[in-house]
Amino acid sequence: MAASVSRPSRVAKLPPRERILDAAEELFQSEGIRRVGVQTIAERAETTKMAIYRHFETKDALVAEWLRIVAADYQAAFDRAEAEHPGRPREQILGLARFIAEGLPAISHRGCPFINSIAELPDRSHPARQVIEKHKAHQTHRLVAMCTEAGLRDPEQAAAAITFVLEGAQVSAHNGSIDRAGDRLLGIVEGILAQHRCPLDLDASRASTD
Repeated sequence: MAASVSRPSRVAKLPPRERILDAAEELFQSEGIRRVGVQTIAERAETTKMAIYRHFETKDALVAEWLRIVAADYQAAFDRAEAEHPGRPREQILGLARFIAEGLPAISHRGCPFINSIAELPDRSHPARQVIEKHKAHQTHRLVAMCTEAGLRDPEQAAAAITFVLEGAQVSAHNGSIDRAGDRLLGIVEGILAQHRCPLDLDASRASTD
């Protein structure tokens, strides 16, 4: 495996706006939103506060843009699952579960950025909170669509159960309350899919084994 590029050399190659977002991501994740000031971000990005305000009107706008990038990463996981398993919604759902399971080691150290941000931003009118809520609603819509395409009974209930497990696993990984969280997560999602299969699918499955 090639050696990773050190952060200072990577930052030096980024355009100013991307340097700011790169620095903000690292600081918000490691230290929290409220504890990190614009001056600290400017120093980490090797720029000035004035330059930050040229790209982002306020710190809140910078936080919101960072969370849009995080949300885009999660939506990309949906896209990959659909592309890797075309016409196989059950496998797409399991692909999403694997994406979350594989990310749990990082979450155990830094926590889920959405959960962390909501804890720091109680005002639901905050632009970053609005980004999170819009993302979560879109994510639920896509998951319900997958459950519907998979022919599950009560797709909305199945999607809710899967969402509870995916998000609960991230919290449990962060607080260290459950061991082998990734393996358990995958097993529970498989159980939810089996539990919500339509009777006709179960009959067809039995007939194929007779």
